[in-house]
Amino acid sequence: MNSRMRRIPIFMAASTMTLSLAACGVLGDSEEAGSADPTKGDDVTVGLLLPEKANQRYEKFDEPIIRKKVDELTNGKGEVVYANADQDAAEQRKQLQRMIDDKVDVLLLDAVDAKDIASGVQKAKDAGIPVIAYDRLAEGPIDAYISFDNQQVGEAQGRALAEVLDKGRSEKIVMMNGAVTDPNAAQFKKAALAELGDKVTIAKQYDTKEWKPSNARANMMAAISSIGAENIDGVYSANDGMAGGIVSALKAAGVTDLPPITGQDAELEAVQRIVAGEQYMSVYKPYPEEAETAAEMAVARARGHGIEFDALTRDKVNSPTNEAIPAHLVFVSPLTKENIEETVVDDGIYKVSDICTSKYEADCDEIGLK
Repeated sequence: MNSRMRRIPIFMAASTMTLSLAACGVLGDSEEAGSADPTKGDDVTVGLLLPEKANQRYEKFDEPIIRKKVDELTNGKGEVVYANADQDAAEQRKQLQRMIDDKVDVLLLDAVDAKDIASGVQKAKDAGIPVIAYDRLAEGPIDAYISFDNQQVGEAQGRALAEVLDKGRSEKIVMMNGAVTDPNAAQFKKAALAELGDKVTIAKQYDTKEWKPSNARANMMAAISSIGAENIDGVYSANDGMAGGIVSALKAAGVTDLPPITGQDAELEAVQRIVAGEQYMSVYKPYPEEAETAAEMAVARARGHGIEFDALTRDKVNSPTNEAIPAHLVFVSPLTKENIEETVVDDGIYKVSDICTSKYEADCDEIGLK
């Protein structure tokens, strides 16, 4: 049985943050999509714009899964045109314009800078090309949005850190947030802070440029210098890549008993750090579900099938420029030593042999991961 169906979502509350969410549940709620007539058959061209390569998920999971699903949905006749901006907002604008010029049928856009790309989204709309915001909510007249529930992510991180802290200590933490250009980062931060509340003292807080592990490492070194490594009881890290930079900084400072560190994305190295006790938790986001649903949305929108499209977008979100955007939000799960097998292993993200290499074999044996 698919574990994605078997697991019960840990959070069921709709978001009341920057994205105002409201369950819709009624087909045909989107007037534009609902009134569209079929315009394409299987000869669909999907433009896929992803933001970076530093986070392993985009090229390892998202792009190949979307490509495979589009192929399945179009009987092998559809095409995915792919471009990765490698954290360069200006380059992404150029990539988007090229896809407009090449007259793709629909765009899946994961923005480097959600605000900066708005003019490009408008150009696509003017050219009659629907844009679906993927993973990050781009500004401008997008047709739909698909992502994980970002409030759930921040809640899982903040709750886990609050629960694991040693109550006999001062509970000073360092907060390593994501990039200010990514609207998701603000949502993770706000939700995490709501869970942490007055249970901790935030000794230092950083917004990490471009989500880069090297920038997180530099920030952490500055925090250690300011606070003292022995006074840091926990670290909120918004994702796994930055958690790796944080661990590196702590080790460089001579710390052998690492404080609890959060993360997100369930990257392989992060799962291995969790097994080894170097990172406390991550947030597992089922990439196949997000990517496959995005492909279904893109093909349905390109074909103009209103009922099919609306059935996939029963949530609503607001961006700074648009309201009541049709959306699909995917549930997430916290990942710790206790549920590695039921999450990333059962869902086929990693094999036990991928995680339990010779370096981690003893740690895996200790937690019964075989």
